[in-house]
Parts: sequence; C-alpha cells; structure tokens
Amino acid sequence: MTGRDRQVTESTVLRKSAPGERVGERRARGRLKLLALFLLLTSPIAASYYTYYVLRPEGRTNYGALVEQRPVDSLGGVPVVGDVRTLGELRGRWVMLVVAPSECDEGCKRRLYHVRQVRLTAGKERDRVERVWLLPDDGTPDSSLLAEHEGLLVIRAPAQAIATNLPATETSSVSDHIWLIDPLGHLMMRFPRDADPSRIKKDLAKVLRASGIG
Repeated sequence: MTGRDRQVTESTVLRKSAPGERVGERRARGRLKLLALFLLLTSPIAASYYTYYVLRPEGRTNYGALVEQRPVDSLGGVPVVGDVRTLGELRGRWVMLVVAPSECDEGCKRRLYHVRQVRLTAGKERDRVERVWLLPDDGTPDSSLLAEHEGLLVIRAPAQAIATNLPATETSSVSDHIWLIDPLGHLMMRFPRDADPSRIKKDLAKVLRASGIG
C-alpha cells in the first residue's frame, strides 16, 4: 500500500469513527441558521432601540421617556369602534395610544387631536401608525367626537390591566400621557403630560426611520 493510499484509508476511518462530531456540526449549523433567521426578523426593530439606547450623540435626546420594555399585547377586551379587540392584533404597526374615560374632557380631546395630527404629519409613513383610545369604563364616547377622528380605534379594557401595564409617574396618571408601542407589541415610550406635538412628531419620525418594519 502506498503512502497516499494509507492516508486516504486513515482519513476514511476517522470520518466513520466520529458520527458524534458530524451530529454536533449539524446541530451547530442548525443553531446558526435559527440565529440568522431571528436576527433577520428582529433586527429592524432592534435597530430602533439601539439608536435610542446606545447611539444617542451628545445634544440629541428623545422627548418621550423611554420606559421598560414590556409586552402589552393582551391589553384590550371589547371593540367599541373598529373590530380590534386587543393591542396584539395590531402587531406589525406602531401604535400611538391614549387612555381616557368615555366622558372625554378637554385634556383627552387635546391628546386625541395631537395623535391624529402627528400621524398625519408622517406623510407616506402614516400607514405604519395606528391610533388607539383605550376606555377604562363602560360608557360610550360622544359620536360627534368620534366623527372628528376617522380611523381611530376604540377598545374597552379593564382599568386594573391598564394601570398595571402602563407605568405612569409619581405625579401623573395613565390618562395624562400619550404612549408609543412598537410593532412587536412592546411598550416603548411615554410622552409627558401636556406634551408638545411637534416634539412627539420628531420622536416618531426617528423610530420610523430606524425601524424597517411597522
């Protein structure tokens, strides 16, 4: 047997004697494929968070307060305007959320007006944004008010669930704020009481640019 034949034989024996290695390699390749798929699906939304949490250069800050990321898919219950029951059904879209009782006071009307106008100023990107009014009571909003907000989704939700999932500040209530929810159904941002709509617009524009989905 020549030296070359001996090398080929030894190589063949080694390959046949290590099935565990081949299984391990296949598993490793499988994990890498799953990881690549996960990154492909989530990287656009991850980019928007990375932009806010890591790449915020000096002098450039967001207006809205970044809040602890938490899933809020389950918030909702009964559709009042539209056929959407929970926020989870809006996955894939950015959601601007207002919480207010059915007896909408001046602050409530102002916030509804602001989210409507901010969405409109997004131009061709506005179809990536939904507007939702969460009702914590059993009442029905005034029909003339609803007529001013075409496309607004109104969903009745338990007051306790709203308070648990949407963290207000020590000096404010849940209904004082406008909330931003990302396309994966996670709470992202809380805008201050009596928020400046022009500054909300800038924050929304940033996340829409940073995210390729929603």
